[in-house]
Amino acid sequence: MLEIIGVDIAPLLASAGVIGVILGFGAQTLIKDYLSGIFIILEDQFGVGDIVDVGPVVGTVEEVSLRFTRLRDMSGVVWYVRNGEILRVANRSQGWTLAIVDIPVDYDSDLDRVRDLIEKVAIDMDEDPTYDDMLLGQPQFAGVESMSGNAVVVRVTAKAVPEMQVQLVRTIRERIKLAFDRAGIIVPVLPPQQMTPPMEPRRQ
Repeated sequence: MLEIIGVDIAPLLASAGVIGVILGFGAQTLIKDYLSGIFIILEDQFGVGDIVDVGPVVGTVEEVSLRFTRLRDMSGVVWYVRNGEILRVANRSQGWTLAIVDIPVDYDSDLDRVRDLIEKVAIDMDEDPTYDDMLLGQPQFAGVESMSGNAVVVRVTAKAVPEMQVQLVRTIRERIKLAFDRAGIIVPVLPPQQMTPPMEPRRQ
């Protein structure tokens, strides 16, 4: 009909084809997002309040819908991540998380004494109901983690209640520091990290 009145329909057909392709890709993306959202919810991969790593961002889950997941990172920034873009998930809030505490001690310190003091702190914390809301079992002395120019670094690990990992690390560090102070164990001051200034472009 349009051809009869002199209208070239070829550009219209081409435009319709392009629009159809665009809509097709959009529908594919939408379907992928919804299917991923269904599996996230059915498999209980994560839920509101969990701390998760979904690749581009690590944060606390604030909303899980069929199409997207809303996260708030440690800086307070809110992220909207399409469920179809979530290829892998690290859930830091399922069951328990691992608290890792590295403590520097002086080279002249008796490591056997250091271990005994740390294990005494670990036993006391495990038996104290005050820490039941953050600690799952007795902290463990893992041994010497590394040696630097002026210190030997020993490591302590503990299973933490989800979302209490940071608080538990601070508490263990504080308890060990107090025990070291009473026993005369020196905790050396580590040198500050030196930042290399950016090189200026060479003038011609």
